[in-house]
Amino acid sequence: MQKEKRITLNAEKRKTIENVFVSHWEREDSPVVQEWTDAKTTYDIMKPEVFELVNNVVRSHQPQEDVDTIREMKNKYGDSGGDLYHDICFDFKIPVVNDEGEEEDQKINVDFSLEPSLSGYHRSSAFARSYYRNEMKAKGLNPDYDFQWKDEKRNPRYYECEEQCDKFLGFQTSSNDDKSITTPKAEWGNDDNRIWVIGTSYCHSRQFKVDEKTFQFFEKFKKSQEDLVRTHEKIFAYTDEKVKKLRLGLKSYRYFDQAKALADNLGIALNESVLNESSSMALSVYSPENLASLLEDKKVLTREEKIAMFRNPQFANN
Repeated sequence: MQKEKRITLNAEKRKTIENVFVSHWEREDSPVVQEWTDAKTTYDIMKPEVFELVNNVVRSHQPQEDVDTIREMKNKYGDSGGDLYHDICFDFKIPVVNDEGEEEDQKINVDFSLEPSLSGYHRSSAFARSYYRNEMKAKGLNPDYDFQWKDEKRNPRYYECEEQCDKFLGFQTSSNDDKSITTPKAEWGNDDNRIWVIGTSYCHSRQFKVDEKTFQFFEKFKKSQEDLVRTHEKIFAYTDEKVKKLRLGLKSYRYFDQAKALADNLGIALNESVLNESSSMALSVYSPENLASLLEDKKVLTREEKIAMFRNPQFANN
């Protein structure tokens, strides 16, 4: 009986195997992913409640009839009629007594946009990347880049991933963008998330006084935003620690059955077929018939298509 030939690993196969392990560690019922899901759900539940409360507070300080009056004045006198702004972020304050026994204001900013300023995160897009983490990963983007390269931001991959994520989210636009696609930033910046205020576009120029109970509710909302980013970072840290150890092991493995044994011990489904998916795609797309058609049509191959073609032994030996 002929002995079955063992599958030898190379860099591409090791990366494919790594992706299988990562998918398992980031599955929906993973404790760290579930914590992130819960944080996102908490935010989604709180947002409309907080928005209604903010609207009530703003209207108590700036009655609707006053807003309507200024709007009539602006229609009649233009900019001289007064200032109105459809705002998305709001500042609130309560009086507190400091350690010296002096009264001062404690402040909080409530922001309904995709770019709230959060404690501990220097990038304003941190919340957006956390909220749309799954959607970006499904597009092949890396919403974890700021965690992955936070200590080496000169890495070219950092800026490449940053640009890709910012384009998806709508933080970076160009005249060539598909205007039929509504980006997350545009969606979150629509009228449903805004409240008319008397004043200019600078939200910090307005500070609405609230009671302690209302202020605490706003603090909980702010925490829900921070928790979403924190749990996103926790997913990355959890997976990254395991991936570093996995890579050391895979580097020492020469054959697929060794990786398969590891996967079996961890309860991770790993089959040989996963190694053949990319090469099967290359054989299909770059068969002599299909390649001839591509050449006849003078189709410009993408970078990924070129790589797939030249990795295919059928073409490498020609």
